[in-house]
Amino acid sequence: ETKYTGDMTLPSNAVHACLVTSTRAHARILKVDCSTAEKCPGFVGYFSAKDVKGSNHIGAIVKDEEVFVEEIAQYFGAVIGVVVANSHEEAVYAARKVQVEYEDISPVIISIEDAILHKSFFPDVHCIETGDMEKARKEADCHVSGSGRVGGQDHFYLETNCTIVIPHDGDFLEIYSSTQNPTKTQNFCASVCGLPASKVSAKCKRMGGAFGGKETRSVFIAVTAALAAHLLKRPVSINIERDVDMSITGQRHAFYFEYSAGCTNDGSLKYFDAHLYNNAGYSMDLSQPIMDRALFHSDNVYKWPAFRAKGTVCKTNQPSHTAYRGFGGPQGLMLAEMVIEHLAAKLGMTAHALRQKNLYQEGDRTHFGEKLEAFRIPQMWENIQDIANFAERKAEVDLFNDSNSWRKRGLSVLPTKFGINFTAKFMNQGGALVHVYTDGSVLISHGGTEMGQGLNTKVIQIAAQCLGVPHSMIDIAETATNTVANSQPTAASMSTDLYGMAVLNACEQILARLEPIKKNLREKHQLDATSSVDWKELVLTAYFERIDLSAHGFYIVPTDRCGYDWTMSCPDGDNSKRGMPFNYFTQGIACAEVEIDCLTGDSFIRRVDILMDVGRPINPALDIGQIEGAFVQGYGWCTMEELVWGDKAHRWVKPGQLFTRGPGTYKIPSFNDVPRDFRVHLFNGDNKFAVHSSKAVGEPPFFLGCAAFFAIQNAVKAARSANAATNTHYALDLPATSERIRMGCADKITTLCINAVNAEAEKITEFKPKGSW
Repeated sequence: ETKYTGDMTLPSNAVHACLVTSTRAHARILKVDCSTAEKCPGFVGYFSAKDVKGSNHIGAIVKDEEVFVEEIAQYFGAVIGVVVANSHEEAVYAARKVQVEYEDISPVIISIEDAILHKSFFPDVHCIETGDMEKARKEADCHVSGSGRVGGQDHFYLETNCTIVIPHDGDFLEIYSSTQNPTKTQNFCASVCGLPASKVSAKCKRMGGAFGGKETRSVFIAVTAALAAHLLKRPVSINIERDVDMSITGQRHAFYFEYSAGCTNDGSLKYFDAHLYNNAGYSMDLSQPIMDRALFHSDNVYKWPAFRAKGTVCKTNQPSHTAYRGFGGPQGLMLAEMVIEHLAAKLGMTAHALRQKNLYQEGDRTHFGEKLEAFRIPQMWENIQDIANFAERKAEVDLFNDSNSWRKRGLSVLPTKFGINFTAKFMNQGGALVHVYTDGSVLISHGGTEMGQGLNTKVIQIAAQCLGVPHSMIDIAETATNTVANSQPTAASMSTDLYGMAVLNACEQILARLEPIKKNLREKHQLDATSSVDWKELVLTAYFERIDLSAHGFYIVPTDRCGYDWTMSCPDGDNSKRGMPFNYFTQGIACAEVEIDCLTGDSFIRRVDILMDVGRPINPALDIGQIEGAFVQGYGWCTMEELVWGDKAHRWVKPGQLFTRGPGTYKIPSFNDVPRDFRVHLFNGDNKFAVHSSKAVGEPPFFLGCAAFFAIQNAVKAARSANAATNTHYALDLPATSERIRMGCADKITTLCINAVNAEAEKITEFKPKGSW
């Protein structure tokens, strides 16, 4: 039976921890009274900032977070202290009895709109600019300007954050944590406890899902358990309940865009000028690199002669938002497509035709200066038309819409390219340790963590192929900082690229040492050079010959294929001087057909075809599974997963509190949301930049789920056209929930409903539902 962190058998003297969190979004802590909690059954202790032995400050990039609030709680759910008790239930009960007195502080900044109003921003505003903007504006015949909003998304991993800390003699701490980032867990647990990192080992066998949510936001929970264990000299377990996990650990960033763009009358793109804002929450965490990736991807696959995009990171009184599958890329890609849709509507051209006309070509340079190599989107665009029978089905959709008043269908083809690398240069490294035992079995330790994505399976395949042994002879050890040190988080879709290459490097070292032994055995058994030598005999012979059967492998992305210097000024527009942020691009195209109910706003996907360039896949079944899962998760983000915060648009929720903090109010895709006809096709091409010519696959397909969003938007446009809606361009805010779809259809019923509510106001014909952005 597969076991996760929370399934581990605890030592008999273990205790359980529960966080005490703020119930105000922005307030000064005046008093904390634990007297009632201390009388609760099973109470062991309460720890707060005054008990920290080392530093109370942590942070993914900038140490701008407090483990425990010292004076001011900056968000609803800020950790004030931690209660320890004999059982989980007793700890939760006692934590609720801790009484906190507050003094509210103004203003309470919740939304991006609030942040813009109060100029609440983090200091760095990054910008990418290329081409002659003024010249391009003059050359354009068609101009548009507008704004767009995309909401956040909860990770909703099945296993909530969980950590077990076991203290050992000599002040050593052994930490088992459900985390994508054992090294950062190790380093900050050591820092908070006042210990050197060498006394702390962080381990993770597997996670029950993460999606980026456990890259950094698992750490601030783990350190509370580490401190309690260090002080009590007893094992401590902390297991966060679902509503608390959703409330305090952060989500995908909501974005707000302002843009202007132009093209010629024949649809040739000329200029793109945009300002992106994201809601970081109260601390930086990874919000700046997330914004950077959004800026890198705000061109999608289209060539703009003049391009300018700048990104502002907003500081608000929300929990710190964080990494999520795509890491800002999907938000930037969504901006690109919103602009394309707007231009197409203004031109009276289909967005499909405008996309096709302006695709990058092989050898073109992106707005950030990177030359496109092995760029297969133009070929894949042609292929998907045939694979999906696009022309025939478009005619069928049009016929259906002409024949039905209250149900409409939409069809959309959406391309994507996704850059593969950590955008921070130093992070593009990975290590592994390979042991070959005298019975021929192999044990591999590497710096990556398994969360259901199949990393360990691919690593076993790479090692088995290199060593020439069956998969059954290879095992993967838990990820641990005392075996592979200084590892990078399992993120950015980079883990097979990094750890697969590191394992390959270690295996090749061992094979090189075995080569003289293999030669002697061939002579002994009178075998020719092409004949294989028995593996077990080879290994045992090498052992008696005192050959090292262990190797540490290491891999770095080539220096000239990673890193981007935002501080460098490029007045000539040649942004390639700043560096090359991505080693390569994973590319894909989806064709989605949807049907909506104009009376209820209900929608479903009738069929989707996906063509994905994953290089030469190490394991096609795993890659197809990743593509399917990413698509459905992306579909959830853009259609049904809506976060509702206590902001100005939702005054019935406490300021700063997350209302949608459980499955009763927050809806993720379920079985009946899977496309009724789901077809995935692999475009197999070489990729000389990754292990065995494979390509990263975890994040790139996510945005393809938005093909359904634009198909829904096309269906809404068909309904609006039938209802004689006046404006030519109608853009849905994301997510396209049933409410937004229904109101977007703009018929007589919606007009009556809107004006019944606004009886005293000027008559209006449409209403866009509000959201938390």
